[in-house]
Amino acid sequence: MSDSLISDSLPADAPALFSFTITPEQTGQRADRMLADAIGTLSRSRVKALIETGHLTCNGTPRRDPAFALREGMTLELRLPPPEPARPQAESIPLDILFEDRDLIVLDKPAGLVVHPAPGNETGTLVNALLGHCGPDFEGIGGEKRPGIVHRLDKDTSGVMVVAKTPLAHEALSEAFATRTMERAYLALAWGLLPPSGEFEGAIGRDKRDRKRMAVVPNGGKHALTRFTTKETFHAGVSLVECRLATGRTHQIRVHLSHNGHPLLGDPVYLRRVPATARKLPVNVRHQALDFPRQALHAATLGFTHPRTKEELLFSAPLPDDLQTLIEALSEG
Repeated sequence: MSDSLISDSLPADAPALFSFTITPEQTGQRADRMLADAIGTLSRSRVKALIETGHLTCNGTPRRDPAFALREGMTLELRLPPPEPARPQAESIPLDILFEDRDLIVLDKPAGLVVHPAPGNETGTLVNALLGHCGPDFEGIGGEKRPGIVHRLDKDTSGVMVVAKTPLAHEALSEAFATRTMERAYLALAWGLLPPSGEFEGAIGRDKRDRKRMAVVPNGGKHALTRFTTKETFHAGVSLVECRLATGRTHQIRVHLSHNGHPLLGDPVYLRRVPATARKLPVNVRHQALDFPRQALHAATLGFTHPRTKEELLFSAPLPDDLQTLIEALSEG
């Protein structure tokens, strides 16, 4: 049997190259099966994928069919591409840290920052920033050097978040969110006048007419309950409300307020037309409110029991400048 592994003669940073000359015993076998068996350190599915992506040559000619039958004397060369860097990658992105210890980080997330890498947002996210902040020495979650995202804020929602750095914190915080034992309060600017206090209840699921939106649905959704208190009103056209979640559904506050006739200022998804109450605002303030570039929603307060010390912790994030400026304009207009 004439087969060899030729990689020692390659530069250290070059991809590995496996070279085999087919023996009579290997004649008739599938290429991917023979290579996986001969190499021993690569699974058949990995070898198949390498062949299909053009990393195999037979007698110097590229072959992309993993199942082609081998013949005696053929020379196969399978080249392994260099490993891709770990994803997500650490990036140097400033963070507003409110609290940090060995188990967790509490931070004030700015509007515009995506929480987790996804197609179209693979870099510049909160996870990339956290990896850069924590460095290579933190414990990580699930055997990987990565932070534990136990809850999310939409890209354009600002405010306080907690992130786990250890499995202990990840498990405890995930349980706290699942059982709704965390204290969470949001501030929102909504169109129209809301009662002094109340609650919105309605199951939330995908909008059948637009799969990118959520909606209150008659069946097939998940139970959702939002309690609110009106903190201030402006010109009988806009309300500043504090919302507390009894459940945690996607876009819950935005969906419930919109469904009940009070969409958030600036909401690009759930505000579809100019609200009638906008006419009640002075002209200069009206344009400022209508042109607000994001949903006017801020995670103001977050409280929980520390997973290790059992200390009760409560954190607040002040209103960001854009919301504060808008509220001041509404107050003075």
